[in-house]
Amino acid sequence: MDIKTFDNQTGPSVFFKAAGHPLAVDPARALIAEIAEAGPVAIFDSAGHLSDFAALYDIGRWQVADVFVARVEDLGAVRLGKPVRPISELRQSQARILLIAGFDVERTKRQIEPLLPAGMIVASFDALRLPEAMLTNQARYLDPLNFACDFVLFRDEAGWHTRLATGNYWSGYGARAPHLWLRLFDADGATRADWWHEAPPGLTGISIDSAEIRRRIGGGDFTGSLFIHAVGAAGHDVIKYALDIYGDGPGQLSCTHDSNPWPADYYAGLPAPAEGERVRLLVQNCHPTPIPADAVKLNRMGQAEQRAYPTEIPAFGTAAIDVGELFPELHWPDQLEISGGRHFGRPRYEVTRADQRFIAHANVERTDLQPDAKLPDLIGGLLGKGYLLPGAVPPVAEWQSWVLPTAMARSQQTLPFRITLYDPTGRIVRETNLGCLDRGHSRLVDVAELRRDAGIEYGHVELSYDFSQGGEGDGWLHALFRYRHLPSGRFADTSFGSHLYNVPITYKKEPQSYVGSPPGLTTRLFLRLGLGAVDTLCHLIYPCSAGVWRAHSATTLTLCSAAGAEIAQRSIEIAQSGSLFWRYHQMFDARERAEAGDGAHVIIRDTTCRLFGFHGLLAPDGGFAFDHMFGF
Repeated sequence: MDIKTFDNQTGPSVFFKAAGHPLAVDPARALIAEIAEAGPVAIFDSAGHLSDFAALYDIGRWQVADVFVARVEDLGAVRLGKPVRPISELRQSQARILLIAGFDVERTKRQIEPLLPAGMIVASFDALRLPEAMLTNQARYLDPLNFACDFVLFRDEAGWHTRLATGNYWSGYGARAPHLWLRLFDADGATRADWWHEAPPGLTGISIDSAEIRRRIGGGDFTGSLFIHAVGAAGHDVIKYALDIYGDGPGQLSCTHDSNPWPADYYAGLPAPAEGERVRLLVQNCHPTPIPADAVKLNRMGQAEQRAYPTEIPAFGTAAIDVGELFPELHWPDQLEISGGRHFGRPRYEVTRADQRFIAHANVERTDLQPDAKLPDLIGGLLGKGYLLPGAVPPVAEWQSWVLPTAMARSQQTLPFRITLYDPTGRIVRETNLGCLDRGHSRLVDVAELRRDAGIEYGHVELSYDFSQGGEGDGWLHALFRYRHLPSGRFADTSFGSHLYNVPITYKKEPQSYVGSPPGLTTRLFLRLGLGAVDTLCHLIYPCSAGVWRAHSATTLTLCSAAGAEIAQRSIEIAQSGSLFWRYHQMFDARERAEAGDGAHVIIRDTTCRLFGFHGLLAPDGGFAFDHMFGF
């Protein structure tokens, strides 16, 4: 799909969000019809948005006479089949209407007015503008904060429900009264409902539950997309949340992370089904144009042969692609990658086995990264252990843990990885060089083999680079972690990428920081809490790349009600390269939990170091969910 979404050098594109916003669709189609009926059209593509608009909408009825540009550097290009011309030649155009292919065009109209042929009508994408009340920055339409939007997988069918939980973290950046505009699409892309959700001021909790929405709007089952537009956002234009999938039956519980609002070319980290499993890739079309049949393709990791999903996915529609039907010969721990063509954001996948389902997300494959020849010298030197991927090892008496390293850059052909197991105090239990794995490997690491007779209660593993046997690295080190809750037999998946952690120097914008420029040596994590008798798990890890940072963290856990009131606080310390596994029902007493009530959350704050965290839910009936946390 010829559309600009995200560039790792220049950052996110906003135009595709603005032009493809659900509320812009009808005005866009009206503009397209108006131009088609007006006769020959000239297009001034000064901002380079024309190809994106043509990808989002069918403009086949237009009689394009000319395409003009302002930049001399753009001359010689061909757009919509026309050699571009300098805008200085506009007077020579025989078109009846001029489309200025951009927003906020009043200044541009004034500047080119002397060039307009007599009687030429002028139109622009300003016809697609949202109501002023929905704009955070009314002075600049394509401000990223005007389009803090995302598509959330939302389901309420066959006894299964969805609950989105997040916090009003924008208030911490100065937002005065942020609120959410929501539209629910069904699997066919049809609109089921629109509504507003107010976010009270302060760091308050936000919860949107499919069962409650279904009761309110009526109607039958749905599995589709909940489109969220945060109005009045500050600090972040990304909507971060935890998504819990829960059922009416015993033990039916799972969760996943936010979906990433920028459609990418490729994704990876999709597991093949194990024996007795069904794996379905859930694709949510986030554009107002259908995904053509055969446009979504899968291949076994490291192999060129692709197999396509043969069915068209409607505009804003959702489809479930059965991985086993496309690749019956593949089995866990085989893994697949996805060719998405920028049609959809980071997709979820759902694993079904017997009476349980668990859900997780794939990750973006980088197309811009190349191997970094400096890494073998920097790692072991200035950067210490270098890029680290920390993974939780919850209490071994109750959970079994596995690690599957995953290639996450298109150029990556080898994975020269080491895995290190730490106990909670930061002591190394065992280090293992995994060798120089090839891109298509199926090497699954059972953490039980690493700990053998070490006798640890819990801890964490870190994946890092080890170039002793050759290979190349690019800093984009990923893995899929799988967990089994032994008492219930229930599973969970989570996956994430590596960073530099807690070093005072920086390399290529690492360590990352949510606030200000790197290094990001602070922590602010949001922990949503289970409802009623459902307990919440939290596993906090203090990774350290170079070993020169503080010996212990200085971390506070602040329990807040849904309304943002601070109920209680705990101070904890985590050893460098160590971790802490804790449960909500043990960390805070019954009185404090009762005062906090349902919808409460915990803010995890540390101004001395950056922590990485995992959160989970554990229900009395054996329901189990686990994933990595989000910071803000």
